[in-house]
Amino acid sequence: MLSDDTLKTIDAVAQRAADAARSTILPFFRTRDLAQENKAENGFDPVTQADRGAEERIREIIRDARPQDSILGEEFEAYAGTSGLTWVLDPIDGTRGFISGTPTWGVLIAVSDENGPIYGLIDQPYIGERFIGSPLGAHMSGPHGSSALAARGARDLSEATVFTTFPEVGTAAEGRAFKAVSDRANLTRYGMDCYAYALVAAGQIDLVIEAGLHPYDVHAPIAVIQAAGGIVTNWEGGPAHDGGRVLAAANPEIHAQALKILQDMAE
Repeated sequence: MLSDDTLKTIDAVAQRAADAARSTILPFFRTRDLAQENKAENGFDPVTQADRGAEERIREIIRDARPQDSILGEEFEAYAGTSGLTWVLDPIDGTRGFISGTPTWGVLIAVSDENGPIYGLIDQPYIGERFIGSPLGAHMSGPHGSSALAARGARDLSEATVFTTFPEVGTAAEGRAFKAVSDRANLTRYGMDCYAYALVAAGQIDLVIEAGLHPYDVHAPIAVIQAAGGIVTNWEGGPAHDGGRVLAAANPEIHAQALKILQDMAE
């Protein structure tokens, strides 16, 4: 268990890194003819100068402040430290949204140990909202000031709002499992990337269900949601920090309802 002083130091470094990422990324947002590359051999997985520039700046700040910590990021090779702590980075989660001009992408910064995420930060630079969660608590700041984060209380799935990024979710079987939950829910929305997880922590929605994720996609959201009283697992009900199939819920009750459907569909 990290001390409060260590958590405060981590928070200060993470916020400084997020500030640097904001200033690096925003000049590229909604610019015409933004250069992009496709990293995928099949399909479309874009990366831009903003992604790479932001991760470089985040890494510089972490290495200067905490050179003993490891770093795992989306765009560059992992750095092995000695402290047992790893900074997990996604400089722009939702690059497809970024290049489309939608303000639903975000900067993800997390600190994890061998058991999973401890500290998480989700930052939306264009809106100016920042969501933070750790053992010290969960809070957000934005245009309307600062406030504590608290996930929604229990409700039936029939009253729930559920989000996912891609309508197909993942494989055909994963899509059918998601649809089985969606058909029971009150409202389903698509395409929000990491911002959907922030909305779970903020008490605005009930569920996020996704598949095919990487560790850098989920470490920060896990820490933020858990600190706000929510729960994040894989579709088997186990730890989700390795990525893959992820179920994020506002509370254990609605998590149990959605999990049962996902598991029943997988049988």
